[in-house]
Amino acid sequence: MNKQTIAVIEDLEHRYRDQQALAGIRLEFGRGLVTALLGPNGAGKTTLIHLLLGLIPVQRGRIGLFGDQRPGSDRARARIGVMLQRSGVQDNLTVAELIDLFGSFHVVCESTAELVAEAGLEGLEARRFGRLSGGQQQRVLFALACVGRPDWLILDEPTSGLDPVARRALWAAIGARRAAGTSILLCTHYLDEAQQLADRVVVLNCGRVLADGAPDAIRRQVARDRIRVRTVLSADALAALPAVEQVGVIDSGHELMSSNATASVRALLAADPTADRLEVAPTDLETAFLHLTENAA
Repeated sequence: MNKQTIAVIEDLEHRYRDQQALAGIRLEFGRGLVTALLGPNGAGKTTLIHLLLGLIPVQRGRIGLFGDQRPGSDRARARIGVMLQRSGVQDNLTVAELIDLFGSFHVVCESTAELVAEAGLEGLEARRFGRLSGGQQQRVLFALACVGRPDWLILDEPTSGLDPVARRALWAAIGARRAAGTSILLCTHYLDEAQQLADRVVVLNCGRVLADGAPDAIRRQVARDRIRVRTVLSADALAALPAVEQVGVIDSGHELMSSNATASVRALLAADPTADRLEVAPTDLETAFLHLTENAA
């Protein structure tokens, strides 16, 4: 493991009785990068995170953290901040009490005031955790994950339950952590979140790595463009156009997926010169993700 790598996973396998959760995973996580971990339910994401944290034992393969440290060791735990979907924090403590409590577990920690400001919790310091809304609780859990100034932040669905304003504020906080040199593993179902934040995307399905690379590189694996148009042509007529692979109905008309947008648009306009509201865009990360996982299934 070189100095720019914080974690190495080699030939990692895990089973739950007859179910194969992970099947020979090989990954490295670089220092100072945001890696988005994507996959449908049951893909193996939670199992992988639990193995990295030492919450379940490694059955086969190897995980090395920060050089030679094993998952779950005191040295590794001291350098990792974690935000899981199930918190287990004491809901009768206030926001400030929770941050102070978690800070007491670390030799070096952020100040409560700094974390309250970073997580957008101003005015909530004296409120008990159990009396907070779901979105407010998510922001507290993010602050608790950051309290020990971790070298690696592992965030599992961090913006679940947040309204759009709070969600973008948390995006900014994650981006600021990355800019300060923190490595981040972001497990999310929001593809726009991965597109916005990630330097690298890893797509898991059925315990295997389907794709691994920069978001733009993942998108380029699916050579399709999205065409939106309002036209008098029927869905069947649109499906018969050159290079059109899929046709859907949207509010403003139809949406086409094409392997050659130029050929499709030329044929469309020839068949319907009155077509309007024509938009052509490259495949986004969500479309690429769905294509990869559907094909794998």
